[in-house]
Amino acid sequence: MKQYTSENILVRPLNDPNDPDLVISITPEDAGWEYINFQSRLLGQGQSWSFSTGENELALVNICGRYTVTSNRGEWHDVGGRLDMFSGAAHALYLPRHTDFTVTAEEAGEFVVTWVPTDQDHDPFLITPDQVAINLRGGDNVTRQINDLLPPGSPVHRLVLVEVYTPSGNWSSYPPHKHDVHIEDEEGNLIEADLEEVYFYKIDRPEGYAIQQVYTDERSPLHQAGYPIDALVKAKTDYAVLVPEGYHPVVSAPGYTTYYLNVLAGSAQSLANQDDPRYTWVKENYGPQDPRLPLY
Repeated sequence: MKQYTSENILVRPLNDPNDPDLVISITPEDAGWEYINFQSRLLGQGQSWSFSTGENELALVNICGRYTVTSNRGEWHDVGGRLDMFSGAAHALYLPRHTDFTVTAEEAGEFVVTWVPTDQDHDPFLITPDQVAINLRGGDNVTRQINDLLPPGSPVHRLVLVEVYTPSGNWSSYPPHKHDVHIEDEEGNLIEADLEEVYFYKIDRPEGYAIQQVYTDERSPLHQAGYPIDALVKAKTDYAVLVPEGYHPVVSAPGYTTYYLNVLAGSAQSLANQDDPRYTWVKENYGPQDPRLPLY
């Protein structure tokens, strides 16, 4: 088993001369988990990038820019188009296994690709911003905006994708919750799923940051095995945080709006989780939701 620390759950952006368009990369081998691969990539106008899904299902999410995607499964134009992640919801293109594809930038920008192994076949589809459910969660200074790009119930095997906006000084992923054990009740209803998770950050000003804690208690398998997590990290634009297990609350620095893209995958295509029992009472005492949200 891997011992996770504040140093190795924080993934910093790359400066790879052999692949200068690669912003950040996460592999299961590096992360110490089973499923999630993650990359964020840049493309200049007219440039292309090609890839094959192999034995994986894959999602492409535009951060900014506009793209054409051609593949042996179909062709999609005008994927993206938002100025940045603070001005509108993303497009998300789902591609099944055994798909060879090329992304070409109609307008220069940045996009994410994330993929996980699967033994299932599903049809490709494009989610456009008008199809993305946007809702507010929490209250008071725990209000945040949620964009459900690829929510539970989507016609895929494992992937779940969520965009989250946390205004200046607010908390999100709070009360602290975890999803590291697969638990069903006697009727087969899912209480908690065993999910890996990536947080990929963007802050609305270059010097901005968020603080994230990842910690376990006796309910997490790593903790029980003698590998507890108690990490506190400073996440800036283009940083990612790994959540292999445990609770993982976030707070946005005053003066800055925090965006993160969540990728989850594991034992179910679900967001089933359980709160840290010490803090769940907070949900019963929220005041009005923050009037700064929704952003758009």
